[in-house]
Amino acid sequence: MTQAKKHSRLLLMFLVGGLIAAALAAAFWPRPVLVDLQEVNRGPLQITIDEEGRTRVSEPYVVSTPVAGRLQRVEVYPGDPVVRGETIVVQMLPTNPVALDVRTREQAQAAVKSAEAALRGAHADLSAAEASRDLAQTELQRTEQLAERNIASPAAYDRAKREFRISEARVQMAEAAIGTHEADLATAQAQLIGFEDFGIGAALRDQAQDDIPLYAPVSGRILQVMHQSATTLPAGEPIMEIGDIDGDLEIVVDLISSDAVQVTQGDPVQVEDWGGVATLHGEVSRIDPFGITKVSALGVEEQRVPVVIALASPSEDRAGLGHGYRVETRIIVWQAEDVLRVPSSALFRTGEAWSVFVMIDGAATQRQIDISHNNGTMAQVLSGVSEGDQVVIYPSAAIQNGTAIAQRIVQ
Repeated sequence: MTQAKKHSRLLLMFLVGGLIAAALAAAFWPRPVLVDLQEVNRGPLQITIDEEGRTRVSEPYVVSTPVAGRLQRVEVYPGDPVVRGETIVVQMLPTNPVALDVRTREQAQAAVKSAEAALRGAHADLSAAEASRDLAQTELQRTEQLAERNIASPAAYDRAKREFRISEARVQMAEAAIGTHEADLATAQAQLIGFEDFGIGAALRDQAQDDIPLYAPVSGRILQVMHQSATTLPAGEPIMEIGDIDGDLEIVVDLISSDAVQVTQGDPVQVEDWGGVATLHGEVSRIDPFGITKVSALGVEEQRVPVVIALASPSEDRAGLGHGYRVETRIIVWQAEDVLRVPSSALFRTGEAWSVFVMIDGAATQRQIDISHNNGTMAQVLSGVSEGDQVVIYPSAAIQNGTAIAQRIVQ
């Protein structure tokens, strides 16, 4: 009986030890690393430069004051349609005379007195010139009669004619001087016109003053109005801006200079996130040759190059899109319809080359591949893998060549 108990206890110990050994073996037995897999396939591939842009009218027209005057209240508002040469966008009145201060008035009065004195002197010079001319004419007639009777020599007769002509020229010069001084006097008197000249001011108020109408220089819509209320403006002051939003809208994108060198004129562009449902299309029409230094939101100086995009989509597809609106542009610098593609997330560096892990018979096999274009999501494969191969995406440091792997099942 005692011997049977010993055998039972020994058997139980062996059984428990076996179970513990089996549990330890199961716990420490190497398991495959769970990974995410994606298939190498063929399909289209695009290389794009994505950047925020602003819409604008390519040829806006600024309506400005043709002369200094009083602007009447503007009765048109942004968004109103206008027709070239027909719609009166604003009306002006000529500026009233400017009131003179004390110093300016004294200077003007002194100028008037000076002009009057000069005019009197010019009349005196004319009187002296006329007297000299009359005397020269009398001497010429007397010398002519003496010459006919051979009493005066021909030389004396010639000198008398010369003196008469000189005196006539002096009369003409005196008359011209009078005209000049009369004009100077009128100019000086005009400087005295001011609001304190009640007689002149009343005459100006009684005189009918015609409005100066300003017509729309182009058909389109009012983009913005700089001066809405009535005010006095100098010549050349901008009043409003007009443009054709429907047929003359374009997009300006400021690209980093390193991206701008990859863009060429004529590259296709997709416009998204502009507020509408449809994706708009366009093409690069101009790349400025001059870069502009701008500071980013992080305070970093960047060289930006303005790139102009011409919209190709019809105006009805972009209804509501106006001047100065924000859009997201995608400039396609390269594209192909059928290339062998591998996920960019599967790539990792081995020295100077690119490599991927391919799942073969439950193990990760490292392969070096050659890639061409890479847009950050998919890369074009030239060699190293074949269509249908399963590659590991986002490989961790736990995966090495030959590591057992299994696909993670997403529930």
